[in-house]
Amino acid sequence: MNDPRINEYRRALADLRNGQPSGTIDCTPDDELSAIGHAIQQLQQEWQEMQTLSALTARINTGLNLAEVLDLVFDSFRPIIPYDRIGIALLSDDGKDVRACCSHSDALAIKLKDGFTARLKNSSLAQIIRTSQPRILNDLEQYLADKPRSASTRLIVAEGMRSSLTCPLIVRTKPVGFMFFSSTQKETYRALHGDLFRKIADQVAVIIEKGRLYQNLTALNDEKTKFLGIAAHDLRSPIGVIKSYADILLAGLGGNLTDKQTVYIKTIEGNCTRMLNLINDLLDISAIESGQLILRKTTVAPNVFFAQYAENAARLAAVKSIRFETAIAPDLPSLEIDPNRITQVLDNLVSNAVKFSHPETTIQFTISTINKSLEIRVTDQGQGIPRAEIAKLFKPFSRTSVQPTGGEKSTGLGLAIVRRIVQAHHAKIRVESAPGRGSEFIVTLPIGDVKRRHPVMKISRKSLK
Repeated sequence: MNDPRINEYRRALADLRNGQPSGTIDCTPDDELSAIGHAIQQLQQEWQEMQTLSALTARINTGLNLAEVLDLVFDSFRPIIPYDRIGIALLSDDGKDVRACCSHSDALAIKLKDGFTARLKNSSLAQIIRTSQPRILNDLEQYLADKPRSASTRLIVAEGMRSSLTCPLIVRTKPVGFMFFSSTQKETYRALHGDLFRKIADQVAVIIEKGRLYQNLTALNDEKTKFLGIAAHDLRSPIGVIKSYADILLAGLGGNLTDKQTVYIKTIEGNCTRMLNLINDLLDISAIESGQLILRKTTVAPNVFFAQYAENAARLAAVKSIRFETAIAPDLPSLEIDPNRITQVLDNLVSNAVKFSHPETTIQFTISTINKSLEIRVTDQGQGIPRAEIAKLFKPFSRTSVQPTGGEKSTGLGLAIVRRIVQAHHAKIRVESAPGRGSEFIVTLPIGDVKRRHPVMKISRKSLK
C-alpha cells in the first residue's frame, strides 16, 4: 500500500512520542485510513491540552492563599475553557454545608457573594459528590424555571450567566468542595470533553487544599504569636520586680550582706537579667511576626552615633580581654534610621563577636561608605562558622555547632531579630566566615531616607519575607 498518508501518520506518531507533535495532518479522503488520522489528531489535541494544563497548574501553584489561587485560575484557563465567571465553594468540616469562599466574574456586579452558604443534603451538588462527575447546565434560565427554589442559580442568573459547569474538588478520595465555571452564553459547555474538566478539577483541588491548609497554618501561627507576646509581656513585670529587689539588696539598701548572701543575690540578679533579655527578644519576634514592631526614624550624624556606640562596645570587649578597634570614615553623610533599633542590631553583632572570640584577640568595628550606602562591618578573629551552617544564622531559635568561648548563653533569637530590623530599614546584611578564620558581618544601610515622609513605620510581616 503506497498511500502517502501512512508515512505522514508514522511521522506524526513519532513526533508525538518525542513530545513534539507536528501540525495538521491529512485526513482526506474520508475512508478507513483517515479514521487513523482523526485518532492521531485527537491524541495531538489531548497532548496539547495536557501540556497547557500542566503549565497553567504550575503557575497557579505559586499562589499561597485561596484568593491568590483563584486570581491565577481566573486568568489562566481561558485558553482551553470558555467562561465569564469562576467560583469556588468549600465543604464545611462536618461536610453538611457548602460555603462560597471566593469568586471572580466579568459581570458588573457579583450577586452570589463570598460567604453564601447552603445545605448539601438533598441538593443537586450532593449528586455531584456521589458520582464524582462534572455537571453541565446549558440553560440556567430553564433550570431555574424547573427549580425556582435554587437560590444560588437565581443569583448567578441575575449576574447574567446562562450556562455552567460544576466540577467536584476531590483530594485523596475526599470531597473538599466545588469549582464552578459559568458563561453568559447558553450551550457553552455542550461540546467540551468531560475528561479535561476532571483533570483540571483534580489539579486545582490539590492546589486549593494546599491554599486552605496554608491559611489554617497562618491562622495558627498568628494565634501562637499572639499567645507568645501575651505570655512574654506578663512574665516581664514580675521578673523585673525580682531583679529590682535584687539590685536594692546588692546596693546595701536592705542592710549589710554576708559574702555568701551577695553571691546568691548576684546569681538571682544575673538570671533575672538573662530572662529579661530572652523575654525582650520574644516580644520583638512576636511584634515582628504580627506586624506590630514600629520603627521611629530620625536623622542621625553617623560619626557621632557610631563613635559613641564604639566607646561602650570597647568596654564590653575589655571584660573578656578582647581588643576593640574602631575605624570610622570621616564626614559621613546623615542617616535616616531608628537609632534604638540600629543600636539593637549593633549590640547583637558585637556581643556575638565577643561571645565566640577568645581572649587576647581583636574585634574590628569599621564604618565606611560604598556605592551610595553606609557599610557597617563587625569582624572578629573567632572560631568561624562552617559554611553549611551559615544559612541557620538568621532563623529563630537556630544555633550552629560553634560554642561560646566563655560559656555564655544564647536565646537563638538575636540574629533573626537583626535580619528583620535591617530589612525594615531597606538595608541588607550578609556574613563571611570560615572555620578558623573568624567571622565578618556586614550591614549595608542606604544613605538618605527611602521613607522620609513616614518617620513612624510598622514593620509588616509581608515586607520582611
